[in-house]
Amino acid sequence: MEPTTSDFLLVPSWMKNNQPGLGLRKLDNLEQKKGVKMTTINHPNFGNIAKNQLSRNGKNGNGNGNGKNHDRHEAIKMSVHDLLTNIGEDPEREGLLNTPDRIARMYDELTAGYHVDTEKLINGALFNVDYDEMVIVKDIEFYSLCEHHMLPFFGRAHVAYIPDGKVIGLSKIPRIVEMFARRLQVQERMTKQIADFIKETIQPKGVAVVVEGVHMCSMMRGVKKAEASMITSAYLDQLKNNRDLRTEFIDHINSRRSMD
Repeated sequence: MEPTTSDFLLVPSWMKNNQPGLGLRKLDNLEQKKGVKMTTINHPNFGNIAKNQLSRNGKNGNGNGNGKNHDRHEAIKMSVHDLLTNIGEDPEREGLLNTPDRIARMYDELTAGYHVDTEKLINGALFNVDYDEMVIVKDIEFYSLCEHHMLPFFGRAHVAYIPDGKVIGLSKIPRIVEMFARRLQVQERMTKQIADFIKETIQPKGVAVVVEGVHMCSMMRGVKKAEASMITSAYLDQLKNNRDLRTEFIDHINSRRSMD
């Protein structure tokens, strides 16, 4: 179907019987200025819904030709616009006019981990080194989003591995942590994913990951316990089976307290 320009936009809505349907909302000022065009498409959950397509200088979206990213960005903007309306706000007022676009761009950054090319991330930074003692990278800051409420949780990760003939470039371990943090997560799964990825990539004799996090979903809502924190761990191979190695790892982590 050819795109048709309209002053109104079709959006997903829910009927009284909880069946998916369609609603109408007027295009906001920003969409009108950009010349939003509407194409009707099929969607497995909502039937026919509206899909925004911006047409500027014959290019899709921001002009980079990446239609998929643009469609995702526009869909998030539509959802935020409707969210603002449904909580009782006016998305057309000055302070909120560009908020949907800001939030869409924010989620591009906060969920960038879904789109990381792991081969490019490692970029060949695996080196043959005759070293078989523990390698530890600690106090790696991370910021993630709880998948249950989409509120932030953040803290520090500590990673150790025992090489088996190969070591990885120092900067790659924080990048691995970042890759798994920048997505919707639970801390327990994130901890295990980091450990499993390092094992798969380096093939070391052992891996240990400890993550310390504070969760806004339990600080600003719900139980409202601002001082509570969470610690998760994952141990593989020698670092799982050897108590002395685990103790050495924990001692190194705790040593930072005496240096404060």
